[in-house]
Amino acid sequence: MKKFIALFREPDGRADQHTENAIKAHRENWAAWMKRWQQQINGGSGLTLDGRMLKAPQAEVIHDVYKNGTEIVGGFLLITATDLDAAAAMMQSCPIFEFGGYIEIRELQQQ
Repeated sequence: MKKFIALFREPDGRADQHTENAIKAHRENWAAWMKRWQQQINGGSGLTLDGRMLKAPQAEVIHDVYKNGTEIVGGFLLITATDLDAAAAMMQSCPIFEFGGYIEIRELQQQ
């Protein structure tokens, strides 16, 4: 098995309005999806919106997170799969798509 990181990219949730029912259903879908794939998930987390960017060793520290328009990296998972195609197949049913997010999957380098 190979190791991968799945980076969750999504619209900044502070700008979107969702009903309480939609949010509840979304959380339930995440819980069910995580349970389904628990044997292949090796860690991960959602990320806060508090961060710092450093663009050079002596440059000013920027008190923000990287955004592409309103898009942010909202979290990540560390997963195992036989290859990149299998990792992508696993992610196709992920609830991130329900609120306009998408996933970048990359293999971790062997050490």
